[in-house]
Amino acid sequence: MIEESQLLKQRKEKAQKLKEEGIELYPRGFRVDCSSKDLKNRYEHLSPSELQDLKEEYLIAGRIMSIRDFGGAVFSHIQDQEGRIQIYLGKNTIGEEALRFFRKLDIGDIIAVRGRPFKTRTGELTLEAHWLKLLCKSLRPLPEKWHALKDVEIRYRQRYLDLIVNPHVRETFRKRTLIIQIIREFFIKRGFLEVETPILQTIPGGARAKPFKTYHNVLEMELYLRIAPELYLKRLVVGGFERVFEIGKNFRNEGVSSLHNPEFTMIEFYQAYSNYEDLIHLTEELFCEIAQKINGSLKINYQGTKIDLTPPWPKIPMVDALIQRGLEEEVRDPLKALETCKGLGLKLEGDESHGELMNLLFEELVQPHLIQPTFIIDYPVEVSPLARRKPDDPRFVERFELFILGREIANGFTELNDPEDQRQRFIEQLKKRNLEEWEGLIDEDFLLALEYGLPPTAGEGIGIDRLIMLFTDSPSIRDVILFPHMRKKP
Repeated sequence: MIEESQLLKQRKEKAQKLKEEGIELYPRGFRVDCSSKDLKNRYEHLSPSELQDLKEEYLIAGRIMSIRDFGGAVFSHIQDQEGRIQIYLGKNTIGEEALRFFRKLDIGDIIAVRGRPFKTRTGELTLEAHWLKLLCKSLRPLPEKWHALKDVEIRYRQRYLDLIVNPHVRETFRKRTLIIQIIREFFIKRGFLEVETPILQTIPGGARAKPFKTYHNVLEMELYLRIAPELYLKRLVVGGFERVFEIGKNFRNEGVSSLHNPEFTMIEFYQAYSNYEDLIHLTEELFCEIAQKINGSLKINYQGTKIDLTPPWPKIPMVDALIQRGLEEEVRDPLKALETCKGLGLKLEGDESHGELMNLLFEELVQPHLIQPTFIIDYPVEVSPLARRKPDDPRFVERFELFILGREIANGFTELNDPEDQRQRFIEQLKKRNLEEWEGLIDEDFLLALEYGLPPTAGEGIGIDRLIMLFTDSPSIRDVILFPHMRKKP
């Protein structure tokens, strides 16, 4: 800490001296005419002799990442959004005054350089600087690369440093943007309309989770950050938008882990005149398109585990999945299911139904073993309050969840469009909670919309952060969220 404060003091003193010499430390906007990637694309494949007579000059800007001073000349690497490129400053090419000025700069400073490309004796494409300008003085030294890689606190709290120092982190977030773009284009070309629904909601409907609360001063009412956009999107299907999707933030006031962040990104989409089987096929198509465009293959490697996305993926009813793990007796007998849950030390409220107990056993004993892409289908009605019952067995609903690496990635179902059944499900759901806290939280407007008629519809939500973890080989959800939530520093 003492060393850091001394370095900061030294840098501020250097900045003050530059200022006294008439150097503008923070000049206004500056235009460049190419990037490091542009130069490499144009010239990296050429030989030194082919570049020897090149006359074109290019103006590039970036952050100084290294300095190697050889007395009569200096080699440096500067970094822009696209990567790094070497620059060469010789007193015969840029002049003694400019070279002296450059020697007053520090790693981390942002500069503009104009010059011509050539290749060094080692074959590295380099820009021979003929002119340079300071664009921004860095008052703090960059962290050592090894330190930034190991110190997770710095990486997450000061993501800008992580992005400066670690090229693989920048690549992860480039891929994140590309994946979201692929998802958006996938749905648009299939006739889906992208929409936006409220984040501040009067009733935190759409999923079973604890919401964040806030208060609207002018309207004098309590509001919640949305848990999911589900009920609003289904209102739009009632209104005649037969295919809709939304990519946006959801908020759940719950735990933080390598797979959970209280603020996360999802896509939810709804398709009229379809059922959950249609969305299973659509999900396979989406994941395969992402895999081909991002990795060029349906086979990917995640933290040493090979994942094969070649469709079709297994579709296993939850009951069958439990039986396959030796839980046949628990499927038949609620008391045996309760006994096994207690023996596993699972958290119980005391009034769980047989369907809820089966779901708890599935999450504990089956889900961790679902490594390759697997659809678990036909969930108990008690844990699926918004899904349509199966016509041949009303104890279960037409619902699926997609699991990869033991993680839930997607959740979809044939929508319940019977307003009376939906009202009763809402009531039963609220009875499971603290009535004083949850009383009055039935979304009457959504039920009113259902009474006007929701066509046969299927809907699905996909956790984009977990999806990006998969395709970028990232071990933690914090590695794919630019600014994850952290505890306050002590």
